[in-house]
Amino acid sequence: MADYHFVYKDVEGASTQWDDIQRKLGNLPPKPPAFKPPPFEPAPDPDSAPKDKSWVDAKTEDELDELEDDLDDDRFLEEYRKKRLAEMKEAAKVSKYGSVMQISGSDFVREVSRAPQDVWVVVFLYKEGSPECGPLLRCLDELSIKYPATKFVKIISTECIPNYPDRNLPTLLVYHNGAVKANYVGLHSFGRRCTPEGVALVLCKSDPVLNDGQSGSEQAVLEGIRRQFIEKVVTEHEDDDEGGSSSD
Repeated sequence: MADYHFVYKDVEGASTQWDDIQRKLGNLPPKPPAFKPPPFEPAPDPDSAPKDKSWVDAKTEDELDELEDDLDDDRFLEEYRKKRLAEMKEAAKVSKYGSVMQISGSDFVREVSRAPQDVWVVVFLYKEGSPECGPLLRCLDELSIKYPATKFVKIISTECIPNYPDRNLPTLLVYHNGAVKANYVGLHSFGRRCTPEGVALVLCKSDPVLNDGQSGSEQAVLEGIRRQFIEKVVTEHEDDDEGGSSSD
């Protein structure tokens, strides 16, 4: 015997007049909304994104090189691309240093005497275990990061100068265009407290030895060094005053 107990289902969202009447009388719940699929949105296409300064800034140096032919029809973006590429290449050139490099006696001529003419080289003469070499090396480590356009190297003293007396350590030699421009013998050359700011001020007393590659002029770098030194002295003085007050 056939089963006649079935429920008829119309198209989704459709309703009969009877159902509409029953809903008005409150005998049936409100009709659920018809299902609507979300609108289709194609996946974003990087090539169709608007091309502006931020779009150029997001590119790497290699990607900017490849864009040379693609921006011929947009003079503004092409000029900006060239400017941005030049800035990136200049930044890469500046950051070729940024640390105190260890050298040996056989490296000295190549790394120091034949350094590029526009580069100042600070040579740190030291010996392992010398108690006064450690504080100065820590200062040079910090300065090499802050002034990456200046080349900092360290070499064991007797490899640089045979029989160099240990009593003269630490020693700094400053080179430019293959010639010695200054030398500083002993930790006392850098004041009572050996700080990066104090060492920077001493190095730049007569020549613009330190270069951050970004300030735009030697005078701007020197003014920055003097300002940092003064701020350091003031801070130390305030710390001393606070320490004296707390001991009373």
